[in-house]
Amino acid sequence: MRLKMKMSIVGMLAETFVHPGTGQNVGAIDLPVAREAATGYPFITGSSLKGALLDDYREHDSEGAERIFGKQDSAGNLLVSDARLLLLPVRSLSSAYRWVTCPHILERLRRDLKRGRREAAFEVPRVENKSALGHPGNGRLFLEERSFDVQGNVPEDVIGAVSSLIPHEETRGRLAGQLTILSDDDFSWFARYGLAVQARNVLDPKTKKTKQGGLWYEETLPPDTLMYAVLAERNGGGDIERVREKIGTHLQVGGNETVGQGWFALGWEA
Repeated sequence: MRLKMKMSIVGMLAETFVHPGTGQNVGAIDLPVAREAATGYPFITGSSLKGALLDDYREHDSEGAERIFGKQDSAGNLLVSDARLLLLPVRSLSSAYRWVTCPHILERLRRDLKRGRREAAFEVPRVENKSALGHPGNGRLFLEERSFDVQGNVPEDVIGAVSSLIPHEETRGRLAGQLTILSDDDFSWFARYGLAVQARNVLDPKTKKTKQGGLWYEETLPPDTLMYAVLAERNGGGDIERVREKIGTHLQVGGNETVGQGWFALGWEA
């Protein structure tokens, strides 16, 4: 009889810009973020996240790392899912910014919580195109150059489920005022076209001018993006707790580590 795997969900709040690479070059962006093929949502592949966890864990326990994370010719005990997008910060003319999500993403969160045997006591709300749920309960909401009719507040049980994945108490405290739910179609537009694009270049050390071909454009997830991943143990034994204990509160993921990017604050399941 196959034993039930122990599973845990870890929240990942971006504290810097993050560049989860391996996206395909489209248009003028040389280095886009990785996106799910079907939805276009930015994500971090499980292999990239597992590699980041392994690198950090090795600094504390090089021998135990092989048993937990595996080797080239043998699998380890820890299973690591892709990191999925949950909240995307979007610039707003009505306030500093809003944390935006959609019913489809909340439905996936609900399924993942149940798969992790956690309580998922919220109903996924319905939102029409060009409408929004969020604070305030009435009026117009402006996100980038698009406007939405605010038709009500975000249900309290949805706020509770999302806030459980945010590691900082003070950050959780402003979630109710900033969380906004758009329709799946409207959210998809922001997920595809609403990310920051940064120009980077290589200077000639003598002339201090950009080298020929040294300018490129790079897409990043903004700070305060909220993602989450599911961890599981193949044979039990407490390895999730060991990883949590060794890695602690922060993890660097993705490219551009040398320019301070890729840092997440981790919200480990209690």
